[in-house]
Amino acid sequence: MLLLGEGKAVVTAKRMMQGSIALVVLGASAGPVAEANVEHLRPATRQFVSRAMLANVREDGPYNLTPERRALLNTIRYAEGTWKDGKDKGYRILYGGGQFKDFSRHPDRVIVKRYASAAAGAYQFLPSTWKGVAKELNLKTFEPEDQDQAALHLVKKRGALEEIDQKGLTQAAMARLAPEWASFPTKAGKSAYGQPVKSHSELARFYSSNLRHLRRHLGA
Repeated sequence: MLLLGEGKAVVTAKRMMQGSIALVVLGASAGPVAEANVEHLRPATRQFVSRAMLANVREDGPYNLTPERRALLNTIRYAEGTWKDGKDKGYRILYGGGQFKDFSRHPDRVIVKRYASAAAGAYQFLPSTWKGVAKELNLKTFEPEDQDQAALHLVKKRGALEEIDQKGLTQAAMARLAPEWASFPTKAGKSAYGQPVKSHSELARFYSSNLRHLRRHLGA
C-alpha cells in the first residue's frame, strides 16, 4: 500500500503489467471507494506511480517496499545500467541494452557484446539466479513486482538488507552485494568479477539523492 500519511487516502498498487497499474483508492477507515486504471489518471499521477516512485507499498510477496528499499532497488538499477531515468522500461532490459516484451517468464536469451550473457530485467538476473529465487519465493512471472521481490530476496540472502534498513547503503553493504551484482564495488573498490564497477561514492550519492526525492514525494 502507498501510504500518503496517517488519516489521508491510501492507494493500493494491485498489479503492474507492461506499464499499467490498477489502483484502488481507500478512505482512511473505509473500504474501497473507487478503482481506476493508470491510463485514466492525470499525467502527473501516472508519472507518480511509476515503480521507481512506489514506496511504503505492500504487494504480493514477503518484502515491504520502504523508501530505503526502493532507493536501494533504484540504485541497483543505476549501477546495472537499467535505470533509464526511472522509467519502467528498465524492467525489460536485456544485457547489452535491448528489450524483451514478454513478462510471463525470464527471457533466457544469450546476448554477445563485450561479454556473453543472458542477464535480463531491472536487476539483470541470470537465468540460473532467477530460477532459484523464483522457486524460493514461488514467483510465477517475470513482471516488475516479482523482479522487485526477487532483488530484495537476494539482498537479504547476501546479509545486507538489515544493514541498509538501519544505516542506508554503507560501504559494508555494497561489499556484501558485490558478489551478486558485478557493478557494485568490493571493500577494495573493485568488481568481484573484473567487470566495470561503480565507485562507493557514486553509488552512495545516487542512493542518498534518490531517497531524499522519494521522501519528498511521500511527504515523509
